[in-house]
Amino acid sequence: MGSRHFPARTVLFEKESNGVTYRVPALLYLPCMAKLLAFAEERLSADDAHANLLVLRRGTIYGSYVEWEDMRVLETAVLQHHRSMNPCPLYDEFTGTLFLFFITVLGRTPEAYQIVTGQNVTRLCCVTSADQGLSWSTATDLTQQVIGGAIKDWATFALGPGHGIQLRSGRLLVPAYSYHIDCKECFGQLCKTTPHSFAFYSDDHGRCWRFGEFIPNLQTGECQLVSVDEEDGSNVLYCNARSPLGFRVQALSTDDGAVFHGGQLVQRLAEPREGCPTPGHHTHTFTSVQVDSAMTPSPAAFFQAPTWVLYSHPTSSMSRVNMGIHLSTFPRDVESWTEPWVIYEGPSAYSDLAYVELPYNEAPISGGTAIAFACLYENGTRSPYEQISFSMFTLYDVLQNIPLTAAAPRQDSSPPRRRKWGRRSCLVS
Repeated sequence: MGSRHFPARTVLFEKESNGVTYRVPALLYLPCMAKLLAFAEERLSADDAHANLLVLRRGTIYGSYVEWEDMRVLETAVLQHHRSMNPCPLYDEFTGTLFLFFITVLGRTPEAYQIVTGQNVTRLCCVTSADQGLSWSTATDLTQQVIGGAIKDWATFALGPGHGIQLRSGRLLVPAYSYHIDCKECFGQLCKTTPHSFAFYSDDHGRCWRFGEFIPNLQTGECQLVSVDEEDGSNVLYCNARSPLGFRVQALSTDDGAVFHGGQLVQRLAEPREGCPTPGHHTHTFTSVQVDSAMTPSPAAFFQAPTWVLYSHPTSSMSRVNMGIHLSTFPRDVESWTEPWVIYEGPSAYSDLAYVELPYNEAPISGGTAIAFACLYENGTRSPYEQISFSMFTLYDVLQNIPLTAAAPRQDSSPPRRRKWGRRSCLVS
């Protein structure tokens, strides 16, 4: 077993000769239609202040092959005099509504200026689609309705990057982070801000949104969420976030994202200190025991196998290079993460993951369907911002190539239960 196998790669967005650059990918899988939606920012250059519009490519899965449509600009995902950034797609399986959350920032105002001055010029916006991304509503500015007066204490905020998730209960969750103003003014300048991750959530299929409490202790920023079933049948919401501490931070919520417990450093997941290391977007890939509706109900239907989580991220602690896939079979434990399987050697940065089910004959996995994962990631030869590429690989590929040096701690000595892998979600970073 080694890490020399690289999955096939398709370039979906590529830097243009006039300097136009595509950044901050987000990936969403629509299971009923076997569609993949790949979003990105279109920028006039790689610089954050030169973000402009949001773009989309839709892909249809035929077996293990994906046929991609041409790129389209999301012309309604705009707010006048603002630039659109951080696409965060989310699908409500109960209603068939596709949400695309994003932020808009006034003019060319950089994030750093907002952090230093406390002058927040960022808005929370959303567009929706009822036809799997073929057409979109006009943008709604949700800032006042959702954040309200709390905005005066936020120097700025952003989403994800990456996708949102839906829980079994129907709750919709959008990962986010804010720079909270801890100290107002000191000699005419803002003294201190601290980044904190949190989640926006809706329990009525997107009609009303609220936001939960910040991860309270360690500094956390760009983040992703995943729902984790545990050995004892309980469920927790897992958040994995970027931090300035040299490692990722994880935190758990036992009330579906309204409140997070204190964060923990994950020293097996390094965070490059240079630039704005992206969490490759925790590709939360959970697998759990699920009983098909066509199967005869049995006691097994009332229990979920422990969730496994995949995470994608540049593997170097020094710079954004070598996109890797890590696996945790017990994500509550910060020591459970494996060494990475490198799927791309070279400059790479932000990424997002999606869980996909393929027909059984597409991979050597039993159970009628083959579990696969799709990764959308920034990459290049000289710079990580030359391309956004797409790769798909199966669970079989993961288990064949991941160096399983960190075994998940088990609460008993019994052998692992045979599991059927059910569609959940994936982390990215």
